[in-house]
Amino acid sequence: MKSISLIIPAYNEEQNIRPLYEKLQEVLAQDNGRHTYEILFVNDGSGDGTSAEIERLGHEDNRVRQIEFSRNFGKELATTAGLNSCTGDACILLDADLQHPIELIPDFIAKWEDDFEVVVGVRRKSKSDSWVKVFGSKIFYVVLNKIAHVKIIPNATDFRLLDRQVIDEFNRFSETNRLTRGLIDWLGFNRAYIYFDANERLHGTPSYSFIKLAKLAFQSFISLSFFPLKLAGYLGIFITTISGLAGVYIFIGRYLLYSKFALSFSDSEVLAIFIVFLVGIILMSIGLISLYIANIHEEVIHRPLYIVRKRPSAQGDEISENLDSETEK
Repeated sequence: MKSISLIIPAYNEEQNIRPLYEKLQEVLAQDNGRHTYEILFVNDGSGDGTSAEIERLGHEDNRVRQIEFSRNFGKELATTAGLNSCTGDACILLDADLQHPIELIPDFIAKWEDDFEVVVGVRRKSKSDSWVKVFGSKIFYVVLNKIAHVKIIPNATDFRLLDRQVIDEFNRFSETNRLTRGLIDWLGFNRAYIYFDANERLHGTPSYSFIKLAKLAFQSFISLSFFPLKLAGYLGIFITTISGLAGVYIFIGRYLLYSKFALSFSDSEVLAIFIVFLVGIILMSIGLISLYIANIHEEVIHRPLYIVRKRPSAQGDEISENLDSETEK
């Protein structure tokens, strides 16, 4: 019998904890005892009665556990703490506000039992999203997929199942600023997708403001791509090329071909073009330095060089297994 951990980050979700638990009870009862479950709440420094509500559930049900932060560290680190502490053969990440349809949990488990190590919930639409958020999300994913090292599925959510092997590999990451779903996509593994329409938030207001979402988007660009670091270099190449060609044209036109257009440039305009050319050289130098910084960044975050999904069995093990089988015969 395999075990499954349900990891639920929670910040000021006092009113949602009990309804979430009751809904989980209904869904998990459909499993008919095929799996054991652990319900792991990560209390991200809530200022309301979230902690007390989880403790009450823990007294009623020994499957309920709580990790409580000393202050609010953010959802990404709360999710990381859950992945570091869960004990199941697989885990399912879900939000505490009931926007993720819990009734789809059996579908996630069915995909996992079909040998998919990562099952990702992809949101088709959300009843609570404004048109500004929807438009911003589309722009974010278009830009991110242009510059990121890995392919990011648009509207992929944190509502996902991870096999124990994926959890163990994820726990090797040591970088502080992280986008959990981006790191999971970086790991690879066999994955399946489940599409859903997000529910309305049951109680309270979302903890992610526009400013927090903008910061998360910016952090995603930095975490998953070196393009922002190299942008100065690309800009320097563009400026140097344009101003250099303009300078060569003016020089040849004025002193060799005596072109009227080239002679129409004043000395101050020629000086301005030369200054722009020097600015381009400086930006190119910054871009060159950024390449070294990118290498330092890769060494500091200390990500694994590669991820092994399966290893070949040792020849000695195969020989010993054959000898054991012959002995039994």
